Amino acid sequence: MRISILSTHIEISDVLPENSGDIEQLYRDAFPDEDLVPLVKKLLVSGDDVLSLTATKGGNLVGHAVFTTCGIAVENETSDHRVALLGPVAVLAALQKQGIGGRMIQEGLERLTVAGIAQVFVLGDPSYYSRFGFQEDGFIIPPYPLTEQWRPAWQSKSLQNDMQVQSGILTVPVAWKDASLWS
Repeated sequence: MRISILSTHIEISDVLPENSGDIEQLYRDAFPDEDLVPLVKKLLVSGDDVLSLTATKGGNLVGHAVFTTCGIAVENETSDHRVALLGPVAVLAALQKQGIGGRMIQEGLERLTVAGIAQVFVLGDPSYYSRFGFQEDGFIIPPYPLTEQWRPAWQSKSLQNDMQVQSGILTVPVAWKDASLWS
């Protein structure tokens, strides 16, 4: 396990089994109008196909970010390129806008680059995710149709310049096979 100690005394590390209750409460706090807990619970037990990071401050869990390994279906076949889906990302409401989420995202992107992941996708606010190099993606189709309003939020970032997938459909694990997560 790699731990990064940051200048504001925030530690980024892999999720531990005993973190699950705190992580669930974190999502309730960070997203009071959305119920992401069922998705997060599934992702926490998904195993090797998920990079799940926590941010702690003074021993207290203050953030969580997930990167899920996915595939790309190209003409009814799965591409050899390894890709990931970023999300959800949550930071304790009282500590938002202090760079904690960004630090977890950056750590995750660095680890995925080392692991040989070709590209990372996200469905999120373009003004936020663009600071990490994400750009609107019109080549890889998400697993469920997006409304016109959400199309600009479908973004990707290439991690391996020689391995970018040109077109196809993102194939996701079971935890992400819920159309309501994509609308």
